[in-house]
Amino acid sequence: MSIIRARDNPRVRRWARLTADSGFRRNEKRVLIEGPHLVAEALSAGLKLHALIVSESGLKRKEIRSLVGEREPVILADRVFGLVADAETPPGIAGEFEVSQVERGESGPALFLEGIQDPGNVGAILRTAAAFGAGEVVLDRACADPWSPKVLRAAMGGHFRLALRQAADLVPDLETFPGTTICTVSRGGTPLSELELRGRAGWIFGAEGKGVSEALAARARVKVTIPTAPGTESINVAAAAAICLYASRRIQ
Repeated sequence: MSIIRARDNPRVRRWARLTADSGFRRNEKRVLIEGPHLVAEALSAGLKLHALIVSESGLKRKEIRSLVGEREPVILADRVFGLVADAETPPGIAGEFEVSQVERGESGPALFLEGIQDPGNVGAILRTAAAFGAGEVVLDRACADPWSPKVLRAAMGGHFRLALRQAADLVPDLETFPGTTICTVSRGGTPLSELELRGRAGWIFGAEGKGVSEALAARARVKVTIPTAPGTESINVAAAAAICLYASRRIQ
């Protein structure tokens, strides 16, 4: 059983770049997914696996050996695996998977994300969207890369239950969305508890702090406000998305 121990091995350099470089991921249409849970989710979702990567010590773990099964993994020395993995504590297994732009989802609410740069927020929104049966999530290029390691960890497998797309401009998607487009505003909108929905909802969420841009807000058919305690300026965008999706599910 051969083990890669050279830090400058070409495959190791490639995997490290997939972990760190969003432009490289986009051009290659590949992503490195780390950890037993996410690798298992990606395999179950049918993503095409190009390489299964296991650390020398990881191969001793029962759950990782079970995932490997009859596959031929690439085994890396622990210190070399650490160069590839993004997690502070390397999880012992990773997979190079192929990802591609998917077609528009046809059921469930849709989410349009504009300029949300915090990976934790993007991941939390994807996790919530999957939990509440969203059909699709469209992110503009100013958002954190949805396939970055931090977003993948925060989403906990939500990626694999969504029609997930990136777009240079959200306007065309909003203009052709076959349902009611809605954005949240800090004040002056319809109270969320009074919202009435018919058909699909397309929720628009904007950047932390700035919110939805005027250009996108102008294309929302409905503006809603989440009532908060007096003196509260705003709430976290991931929390707002969770509240709105829960309310949308109850209305439907």
